[in-house]
Amino acid sequence: MDSFGYLSVLISIVLGFGIANLLTGFARLVRRRGQTRVYWPMAVQMAVLFLIHVQTWWAMFGLREGVRWTFAGFSTVLLQPVVLFLMSALIVPDDLQEQNAELRMQYFRESRWYFGSMIAVVCVSLARNLVLYGNVPALPNLIAHGLFFTVGVAGLVSRKDLVHKVIAVFSFALYISYIAILFSDLS
Repeated sequence: MDSFGYLSVLISIVLGFGIANLLTGFARLVRRRGQTRVYWPMAVQMAVLFLIHVQTWWAMFGLREGVRWTFAGFSTVLLQPVVLFLMSALIVPDDLQEQNAELRMQYFRESRWYFGSMIAVVCVSLARNLVLYGNVPALPNLIAHGLFFTVGVAGLVSRKDLVHKVIAVFSFALYISYIAILFSDLS
């Protein structure tokens, strides 16, 4: 087994935990749909975060060549799935046992931590490029990182319902576009 194959196992496990958390949370929402008022921006953010997890795993394949692995480099790469897992723990509702759980309140209770973590993921992604390659990503990817960072800041500072609804729709469209433009094929 080469070094990438060895190191990618732990990365895949952490990403898998985040995906499992999101899918389990979604299943809980479906099962409790009669007793829970779903706050749709939360559900959209869960879907976006699922896409981010899958795209991160997909993009990690690009690290199989041209990387001299050091502990610092691996730690930086591993930090992104770790923060993504934390984001999944923050966005997935946990109080679905109570009758008429109010997911809007839960969403806003955790939104600052969630969007702060989103900002952290963007910073870690940029740091990964710097640590592994000594440069920032190419311009289209850098622009996307700037947009993701801006979304994170907007979600972090705003407590307005309308802003979070716009963020949810924009995040979904942005991430679909990001994948379609930059990550449509495995290379």
